[in-house]
Amino acid sequence: MKYSDLVEVYEKIESTSKRLEKTFYISELLKKTNEEDISTIILLLRGQLYPDWDKRKIGVASKLVLKAINTASGAGISRIEQLWKEIGDLGLVSEEVIGTKSQATLFSTSLSVAKVFSNLRKLNDMEGMGSVDRKTQLIAELLSSAKPKEAKYIIRTVLEDLRVGIGDGALRDSIVWAYLPIEVNYDPEKISIDVDREEFNKVVGLVQSAYDKSNDFATVALAAIKGEKELGNINLVPGNPIKVMLAQKVATMDEGFEKVGVPAVLEYKYDGFRVQIHKFNNQIKILTRRLEDVTGQFPEVAKYVLKNVEGKNFIIDCEAVGYDPKTKKYMVFQHISQRIRRKYNIEELAKKLPVELNVFDVLYYDGETMLNKTLEERRILLEKIIKEDEFKIILSKKIVTSDKAEATAFYNESVKKGNEGVMLKNLKAPYKPGSRAGSWIKLKSYMDTLDLVVVGAEWGEGKRSGWLTSFTLACVNENGEFLEIGKVGTGVKEKPEEGLSFGELTELLKPHFKQEKGREVTIKPEIVLEIQFEEIQASPTYSSGYALRFPRVKTLRDDRSPDDACTLERIQEEFYKQKKS
Repeated sequence: MKYSDLVEVYEKIESTSKRLEKTFYISELLKKTNEEDISTIILLLRGQLYPDWDKRKIGVASKLVLKAINTASGAGISRIEQLWKEIGDLGLVSEEVIGTKSQATLFSTSLSVAKVFSNLRKLNDMEGMGSVDRKTQLIAELLSSAKPKEAKYIIRTVLEDLRVGIGDGALRDSIVWAYLPIEVNYDPEKISIDVDREEFNKVVGLVQSAYDKSNDFATVALAAIKGEKELGNINLVPGNPIKVMLAQKVATMDEGFEKVGVPAVLEYKYDGFRVQIHKFNNQIKILTRRLEDVTGQFPEVAKYVLKNVEGKNFIIDCEAVGYDPKTKKYMVFQHISQRIRRKYNIEELAKKLPVELNVFDVLYYDGETMLNKTLEERRILLEKIIKEDEFKIILSKKIVTSDKAEATAFYNESVKKGNEGVMLKNLKAPYKPGSRAGSWIKLKSYMDTLDLVVVGAEWGEGKRSGWLTSFTLACVNENGEFLEIGKVGTGVKEKPEEGLSFGELTELLKPHFKQEKGREVTIKPEIVLEIQFEEIQASPTYSSGYALRFPRVKTLRDDRSPDDACTLERIQEEFYKQKKS
């Protein structure tokens, strides 16, 4: 397939905010894509070179891209930098200078999707002496053959910042429209569809289920071409990460019971970090919620699982909770989060900041997917296969009750032990990967928090010179676009020993700089912060339409990915709840 065909679709998708319209354009592209190109096309539509669970990154800095644009276009570096300051998007800069380049491209050839994908994937493998020059030449080679619009999206893909807004829902539905035997009549004028809703929802459910198990839309698309039966054959595979199930929140126990029904399962809501643990081929893989492999950082946890969990192959869902080795009391997340980032002196840190693994669910066990089993059935299995060993590996503390007084007493017990509160769960509910389903609810004891992504910052002045000190926060909408919701500086410390410091946060953000203009820095959404706040207010100042009153950084959530950020939908729900109350 010609790269220009993909670029044409990028342009159409970028020009609309309507999900149905985006779905139509993607489905039309998929229909004319050869089977051998489908995996590549789907990854590029998401601005990726690897599936979600593959944590390899292109890792190309903006300065290298400037050099590549200079090499390909003949435009001076100073002119390119000036355009970058004015426009703020190196993709658009590339489009402009390639469109007006002085060097004629008489011998340029039409770019194929395969060529672009192949060149860009090579970038990740280049290391050592001379790698910067080789990377520059590889990108410049593509730009030299690219038309202006093609250059724009090549650069955006290199910088992993596609900016077209394709959410999981649109991609899932486009696979349904393109490959499955259901008639979908799209009206481009009304931007609406005429379809048998019952049949459509059934097929969408099949595709969603396949994605839940594979965490890879390319795998799903290739199966969909062969039909519904092939979709049904997709299964969980221990070793391949999947997105974990998430919970909604409530403010009261009554609201929790109303949402999940009675009797309900109540579990401690630990202030730790979520891990999914896979056993396969007699080895253990430990993954955070953002699908980062941290097996090397937690060798003792791997030993606990090998010794205390019966079974050849499985996937279990757990919370790793830190505790004080002297008092045996649970510690809050920020005290143990450094273990996720530590790459050296692992054994020493494990003794200083030990963790207890609290297991609360099982997704796969010895050849059988457990997703459609009830929570009650999954818990019975856990109780059979786990040999508990206090302060190493235990089952999550739980009760099953319909009684509010008993539930409240359990909640108070959990908070007294240093936990965040309780989880309420529907006994009969299946496990839905990646879903914030109403069958799981969290009731927390303290001021509410939101997980938000840093998308901008300002350099400090005076004694804070050299640090970023004001951080622009964003939530995410259904198209995967990050929308600003305010700025925060309170809660970040000057001294590292006091907690998350300006210096540490600055160093974490530096690799993700997109643009600097005076004191202001635009940042690629990668770093997630947990933010406390007093109130959500309507605001025309920020692109989300909302702002946080008295926001404060609680902690860095380096166990969470940008996709885990609070959604605009939740912000809206919280805002209207406030108004009602």
